[in-house]
Amino acid sequence: MATLRTAADDFLAQRRIAVAGVSRTSEGAHSGNGIYRRLRDRGYEVFAVNPNADRVEGDPCYRSLASIPDGVDAVVVATTPEAAEDVVRDCAELGIRRVWLHRSLGKGSVSETAAEYGRQHGIPVIVGGCPLMFSPAADPAHRIMRAVLTLTGAVPRNVQDAEQ
Repeated sequence: MATLRTAADDFLAQRRIAVAGVSRTSEGAHSGNGIYRRLRDRGYEVFAVNPNADRVEGDPCYRSLASIPDGVDAVVVATTPEAAEDVVRDCAELGIRRVWLHRSLGKGSVSETAAEYGRQHGIPVIVGGCPLMFSPAADPAHRIMRAVLTLTGAVPRNVQDAEQ
């Protein structure tokens, strides 16, 4: 079992990251869009995924993970928990081995069914929290949120290994 810090560092070491569940509009505080913008602004090659959008945040948007040219190394899931299950299935089919089910307050994208499916298919899914909480350039709000959510158990301290 890896620590969350180790898994987060490995996730953030990837350069091609998809964010599944971005909103068509950038208005409001949709977490997927915020993650997408921050990763893009920090130099990642980031891909927006929304089956109902052609553009997000002024950039091309892909309707599925499979439609991203040359694939990705990691996926942040910022969908409903029900949609997260489909995204994790797609990751398994495409050989994507780094998946983060986003959650800050509330349920977020966390689905135990999705996480278990991922583990059964070789993916040690990060369940809860946000990659921005673990970035070396994390803003004060994300650092505080990481501490609070870790203390309350909303962010796990460890990531279950994938089944081999």
